[in-house]
Amino acid sequence: MPRSAGPGGRHFALRTSRNAEALATELLLVALVVCGGRTLVVADTPSRCVPSFWGLLQAAHCGRIAGRVGRVWSLSTVQLSVRVRRRVVTLIVSNEEIEQLLTMELCLDALRAMYIEVGNGVALSGPRIDLVAGTRTLQDQPAEYGLKAMGGVLPDREVAAVRIDSDIITWPTRQGSVRREKVPAADGRWVGIVLLFSTRTGEPLMICPDGYIQRTRVAAASALGAGYLARADAHVLALLGSGWQAEGQVEALCAVRPIDEIRVYSPDRSHRESFAVRMAARTGKRIIAVDAANAAVAGADIIAAATNSLDPILRPEWMRPGVHLCSITVNEVHEEIVQEADRVAFHTRDFAKELTFRPAEAGPTPQMRRGWWSDADAPFWSAVEDLGALAAGRAQGRQGDHEITLFVNNIGMGLQFASVGALVYRLARERAIGREIPTEWLTQTVHP
Repeated sequence: MPRSAGPGGRHFALRTSRNAEALATELLLVALVVCGGRTLVVADTPSRCVPSFWGLLQAAHCGRIAGRVGRVWSLSTVQLSVRVRRRVVTLIVSNEEIEQLLTMELCLDALRAMYIEVGNGVALSGPRIDLVAGTRTLQDQPAEYGLKAMGGVLPDREVAAVRIDSDIITWPTRQGSVRREKVPAADGRWVGIVLLFSTRTGEPLMICPDGYIQRTRVAAASALGAGYLARADAHVLALLGSGWQAEGQVEALCAVRPIDEIRVYSPDRSHRESFAVRMAARTGKRIIAVDAANAAVAGADIIAAATNSLDPILRPEWMRPGVHLCSITVNEVHEEIVQEADRVAFHTRDFAKELTFRPAEAGPTPQMRRGWWSDADAPFWSAVEDLGALAAGRAQGRQGDHEITLFVNNIGMGLQFASVGALVYRLARERAIGREIPTEWLTQTVHP
């Protein structure tokens, strides 16, 4: 233990723990105490308890500490140990708070580093698992209940995360296309949470809704794909879709390419027009709502689909030299594009990362249908790379301005929630945002 000798060779030392934040004020007070030339030293190794900490402070305040030390203790060193129990809390953060903290640029940086770890075989992402069973809405309409879970571990960052969604799902047909729609049945709200854990202690570090992180990580994946596959001078974006996910696509793609014009099309005219006005104000970009998909894609450098459609949105006739196409689901992509594009990358080549279970007597949902992506022996797989390989430098991105490229966000990764969740947790801690609850509410003394 560090010691300092004052006149007469006497030492006075205080031992406490390194993380004793609650003692910051007290330590400051002690540091100001002058004990007849004796020096106070703060160390970080707990020891046995001797006289009361506050008793010594009180004595010092009364000007009697030098006399007490000389009269009462004949030891050359007076050791005072303050054992402080580690204050363990779990942070609760809302979507609104996450939106304040999480910029697209920060998300891109966090996920880029994560994909490098994926490409180098360091990070671990588990399968997405969906349990789907029949139910009825509060209006007594037939629907499906979906319990979805996915998780991932980032050993180098000492975090893990699980994302869980509890959804009421319907499958309406709109404009001749089958859609997957989640019903906000929880008093007008949706249910999805992220749990972030420490891999050092196993403790839950943070709990938050998944919504804002979900949209941002999907958009960031598309943008990172465009960073490797789109032309460097791409400046016209055709956007098919005007919903929640489409907003994220605008922000993300504008962050990686010099986009100055965006043409948006979706079947609902009022929806696409309000989207154009809202996003133009937010981004400062020229955004035009057009009346047909063909009008959006004509001459566009990037064609992005961001819909909830279960039918193909991207068409083979839109393929031309230099264009980059991207989608947020496999359903949006026509098989011919995958077969004919010069360079194709998927979010992950592990197409078995989605497992869906239904009761034996129930038939498949529309989303469970098999498509071109289900054929593990299809020839196109031999030429498909993924984002991890691109980020780690094990695969090449665009090799010329003439190439037609495609990025397909074929399946989400629970690992994304670990990466972005860790970033949100750090930012929230730094800026004192969120609410704390005792971690012991979520841990147990019973051996599981």
